[in-house]
Amino acid sequence: MSTTSPALLPASNAPPPWKPRSIQVGAWTITALSDGFLRLDGGAMWGVVPANLWRAWTPPAEDNTILMALRPFLAVNGAHKVVIEPGVGQRWEEKWRKIYHLLPTETLVGTLRACGVAPNEVTHVIGSHCHWDHVGAQVVEREGALVPLFPNARHFAPAIELAMAKKPGHARAGSYRADDVVPIERAGLYEGVEGSRELLPGLRMHVLGGHSDGVSVITINEHGEGERAIFWGDVVPTAHHIQPPYIMAYDLDVVRSFEVRSQWLERAASERWIGLFYHDADHAFGRIVREGKRYRCELV
Repeated sequence: MSTTSPALLPASNAPPPWKPRSIQVGAWTITALSDGFLRLDGGAMWGVVPANLWRAWTPPAEDNTILMALRPFLAVNGAHKVVIEPGVGQRWEEKWRKIYHLLPTETLVGTLRACGVAPNEVTHVIGSHCHWDHVGAQVVEREGALVPLFPNARHFAPAIELAMAKKPGHARAGSYRADDVVPIERAGLYEGVEGSRELLPGLRMHVLGGHSDGVSVITINEHGEGERAIFWGDVVPTAHHIQPPYIMAYDLDVVRSFEVRSQWLERAASERWIGLFYHDADHAFGRIVREGKRYRCELV
């Protein structure tokens, strides 16, 4: 059987233009935003997957890096305006912009405004974990001070991720910045989550671990009628990473990653959930379906 995903074409090697794309999941309208792109080493993003396979799915540049989206999502349900996974943000020195090939083609604030939402109107912000490329945009610098971008929003992240962001230790230091969380905590806007918790009606965080100590997935309308969705974060970073063994070399606990990926991929496929992909350069939404012993992704 083919190892490719028949519904998908090879990923882009140049940033595709952003346009708002939305789906309806229960009472929630979910829109894919953008905070730009970055490039990461292809071998690190694919772990033990043979290069002749991943190079076909995610073509690398000459320096072996592949294009990765930074894709927040806006979830709206009545008065609730929720940003899921804020993005990387603009607080980067030129040195780091070059190292990570940060490409601010769009910004979180700009794409939110294109959807008619200003930062002070956001009611909730949810981070699946606290790595810098996922939550850096939620803090901005104003008049020499770091302050929350969303001053009226309750912020949620796994409790262990908040702890790691503030004191990551040597092994995790490259993945976290305390400045991404401390200003929000000082403002009294952060809440740590443990286990599985419903944050708003129909919107639930499940803390899993594996990729990081507390990486989570967020489900929308998990127990409701009609469509159901799951924000994968770094548990399934792209629509090409849909086989359980396709684990990034960045993951701290490979065994745990395999366990949670196997469990949640099977559940998403059996219940036909729509997946929300944070790092996929081309595909914001995709439904994972079982095909024999493997999975494939149908675009939504």
